[in-house]
Amino acid sequence: MIPTLRRRELLTLGLAGLGAALLKPSNPARSSNRGLRVIVVGSGLAGLAAARQLQQQGHQVTVLEGRDRLGGRTWTSRAWPDLPMDLGAGWIHGTSGNPITALARSSGAQLVDTSLENALVYGADGKPLSASQEQQLDRLDRRLVAAVAQAQEQEGPDLSLQGLVARTFGWDRLSNDDRQRLRYLVNNRYEQEYGAGALALSSRWLDMDGAYGGGEALLVPGFSAIVEALAQGLTILSGQRVQEVIWGGPSAAAGGSGGVTVVCQTGPGGEPRRFEADKLVLTVPLGVLKAGSIQFNPPLPAAKQTAIQRLGMGTLNKCCLRFARPFWPTDVDWLGQIDPGPGDWMEWVSLAKPLNQPVLIGFHAGASAVALEALNDAAVVASAMASLRRLYGPGIPEPIGVQISRWHADPFSGGAYSFNALGSTPADRQVLAKPLAQRLFFAGEASHPNLFGTVHGAYLSGLRAAAEL
Repeated sequence: MIPTLRRRELLTLGLAGLGAALLKPSNPARSSNRGLRVIVVGSGLAGLAAARQLQQQGHQVTVLEGRDRLGGRTWTSRAWPDLPMDLGAGWIHGTSGNPITALARSSGAQLVDTSLENALVYGADGKPLSASQEQQLDRLDRRLVAAVAQAQEQEGPDLSLQGLVARTFGWDRLSNDDRQRLRYLVNNRYEQEYGAGALALSSRWLDMDGAYGGGEALLVPGFSAIVEALAQGLTILSGQRVQEVIWGGPSAAAGGSGGVTVVCQTGPGGEPRRFEADKLVLTVPLGVLKAGSIQFNPPLPAAKQTAIQRLGMGTLNKCCLRFARPFWPTDVDWLGQIDPGPGDWMEWVSLAKPLNQPVLIGFHAGASAVALEALNDAAVVASAMASLRRLYGPGIPEPIGVQISRWHADPFSGGAYSFNALGSTPADRQVLAKPLAQRLFFAGEASHPNLFGTVHGAYLSGLRAAAEL
């Protein structure tokens, strides 16, 4: 069997009906804190979930968004009017019991299944793997998975995934063919999954995240359907780039007087704008916190700053190529290529089968994704087309449309999603999520203990922060 992406431990939370319930009007909840003024920073799914829940409970909620669009790292581009493209989150990963499945259906979106098992892998020679080559790849894959599982049980210092692979397989003694296969497997199974290179990934905490059961589904017309449904009825101010959060410090008495102030830059050369509230829910991505672009007054506690520093922020970018007609096999969902050299394109998804669209989406993860962001669109496309021509010949046509993401350079995200970096532990996520002085609350995928890096993790973290408030 050809190895595929995202084989995670199954986790059932029994929240299938939760998303549908949140899209329905509700009566304000009876609460001693009813009528609080609450600011929510960020209009991704964490922020929208928190804001909607709090507003339904009777609080006065204002959402501040730095961008000129909603959705955060869910971004449905309308550059191709007849074909909306998700340049951020693109799938519901595990549709069974997933609250995003319920939200999608409530919002009227159509779910289109894709299969990670429906894949075709090419060798470094550009030809599909033979049955015997698939068996060789599968044997290496089983050894790799077993090595990661063993690393999670062993005492002693943590190792990077790269260090674990070198120790387990004896990298210096491997044949060139086996090195190429291992590079592909590490990229396919882990680097693409977590948006980080093997040198940065912790082997001890690598597969400690949970996942829902069921298949993988695309949304038509994209994640914007969920974003727009959640945003209905909320007060959302866009173009508000947060510069400072004044929150009173950890010594502020629990439940005492005082509140929070958020200072925003409203545009180039614009006067700073101040917003005051009783409580603040901060849902900015880990990458923004790591960049230090928001000043906290007083500074965040040392433990929270350490957690922010130790956790990793990964990058996964997409290069969407639209053609006049397909020139690749249209009966598969995924295309892989065993890497003939570092930095090449090893993963593609085809939209020909699920959406009947002649579109290929190439992926780059980690340092190679960051490096590609420095190139202009023409250079990125040239690199992608060179990779495809090794598989399908020099005569394949040029694309008629191109869309490329650059999440690392985006000042409102600083990457795609978080991962467990070498030197971090799951406890860091608990520290990141911990409220401060009952005034400052934290949400976002990086703050979820075991569903980090996912849309559903972001959404559930928003509900958790609303419940804490």
